[in-house]
Amino acid sequence: MDNQIHVQDLSWKPSELKKPVLNHIQTSIIKGGFYGILGPNGSGKTSLLRHLLSYLPAEEGNICLGEKKLSDYSRKELAKKFAHVPQNTNVDASFSVYDIIMMGRSPYQKRFGGITKEDERKVSEAMELMHCEEMKEKLITRLSGGEAQRVIAARAIAQDTPYLFLDEPISHLDIRYQIELMEALKTLNEERGTTIIAVLHDINMAAKYCRQILLMKNGKVFADGKTEEVLNVKNLESVYEIPFFQSIHPLTNTPYFIPQ
Repeated sequence: MDNQIHVQDLSWKPSELKKPVLNHIQTSIIKGGFYGILGPNGSGKTSLLRHLLSYLPAEEGNICLGEKKLSDYSRKELAKKFAHVPQNTNVDASFSVYDIIMMGRSPYQKRFGGITKEDERKVSEAMELMHCEEMKEKLITRLSGGEAQRVIAARAIAQDTPYLFLDEPISHLDIRYQIELMEALKTLNEERGTTIIAVLHDINMAAKYCRQILLMKNGKVFADGKTEEVLNVKNLESVYEIPFFQSIHPLTNTPYFIPQ
């Protein structure tokens, strides 16, 4: 079975706007890839992610998982295929960190079945991967923004889906936890085969960790392909409309870019 996500001529314009937010998007996400979605503010990155998650219906064009439209899947079916780390991680209810992460297991739990050993194992693995063990008894409302971001990421990891979508996952993290989260995503991708799709603002993080880049501008796909082919000075200057300097990191041998 074809497990790719196919985006076919996707357009979207909220009723209150004159111009479309997404304008004839064509792309495919291949299972097992590590994708970065980049572009300036207002380029349509989050709107595309929300359509990929089926939070917004595809009014023009189609999005398919394999040969089946996303709209033909039930929410429970999609919850076993897609997990999501949103940009806003505010949780008002006073749940413990452990309880929040266990919520990631809800698609697999029967109504009166209780928590299984498999649920406990997946939650333990997610907490270890995101370094949440020491705060598992704390209330989510008592955590800093960065700590809460790690917990929400752990919840998505515990959901154990083949696709993991993240919207600016490192925006509230200090540099240590930015690296730890990106390394955790790399581990999921390489060891479990999880397909990672992340909206990122940090071009150099994307250059280091992502294998494929979707570069957006004005609601359109400006460039789409392998990281080494898409991330270059010419493309970045065209999209962000500022000059860039490119060099090669002496330790990782990956390109890095400095706006000028």
